[in-house]
Amino acid sequence: MTYFFIKESEMSVNPITVSVIVPAYNAAATIGKTLEALSKQNCFQPFEVIVVDDGSSDNTADIVSSFALVRYVRQDNAGPASARNHGAQLAQGEYLAFTDSDCIPHENWIAELMQGFGKKEVGVVAGSYGIANPESLLARCIYKEILWRHMNLMPEYPNAFGSYNFCVKKEVFNAVGGFNTAYRNASGEDNDLSYKAIGAGWRIYFQPKALVDHYHPTRVVKYLKEQFRHGFWRVKMYQDHPRMMRGDGYTFWKDIIEVPWVGLLLGGLLLSAWHGVTFSHVLLFILFPFLIFEVLYALIMTRCLFEGIFYGFIFLFRALSRTFGFSTGILLFLILKIAKIFQ
Repeated sequence: MTYFFIKESEMSVNPITVSVIVPAYNAAATIGKTLEALSKQNCFQPFEVIVVDDGSSDNTADIVSSFALVRYVRQDNAGPASARNHGAQLAQGEYLAFTDSDCIPHENWIAELMQGFGKKEVGVVAGSYGIANPESLLARCIYKEILWRHMNLMPEYPNAFGSYNFCVKKEVFNAVGGFNTAYRNASGEDNDLSYKAIGAGWRIYFQPKALVDHYHPTRVVKYLKEQFRHGFWRVKMYQDHPRMMRGDGYTFWKDIIEVPWVGLLLGGLLLSAWHGVTFSHVLLFILFPFLIFEVLYALIMTRCLFEGIFYGFIFLFRALSRTFGFSTGILLFLILKIAKIFQ
């Protein structure tokens, strides 16, 4: 049975159970596929779809309007966290399901998410990724890494979820204050919400069968800029949730040791100007082992020689980008803290 949108006149007979919220910003290239997929859900719970346009300048609104039963609202550009909160305020369902405008939910997406709420203590159910653009080498490698992490690292009850694919009880979302809009871009607002939900005593259930195909990044420079931003905002995340500095289930020791390794590399490069430490020493004893380490892990994750070598280099530059972002975040937040003291 498929439900797409329940009219207000029908609510007494079919009250809405799930509100699907989709934030959108200049999403004309993909939002149509998102909504088409939502219109074909095999779901026994009546649900509505709310698209919150975060100040798009393209024809996102025209495409959304072609789906007559989708609730559309526009706001001034304020970021995805704000857009999701806006959608949650309008939602009529007991459960809030979130996905993004560059994701294509599988037909059983809502049904699989709802099956995860089998235990009373479960306040959030998180799903996993598919891939919508496998023709891209970078996108394919990113997807394979995510899949490896989900299959090998994610426990049944993780302590973090991604905003691209999860469902939360509305009472839980409201009780913890929703998304923190201080995260102006997509940069850690989902982790923050995860930690708040766990701190309030709720559990997150990982449902790997609840899938959305995602358009993963295809341009290296853009991807590295995103990773810099994630590193930058991780400082605030750790500042707000210091207990999570040990990791959140999705990360593992490889991610942690990359930071000091980058620091060692940069320190070696600075010292290469000094007597006794040459640039060749830095290459041989720091950079080359670092690259080999990253390539080996890329090979494990991609299981393809060509992709592994390519993604190993991406891993290396990603580690640099994240660490620079993290260092910049520490510096900026420290400056802000000092400035606040002397106000």
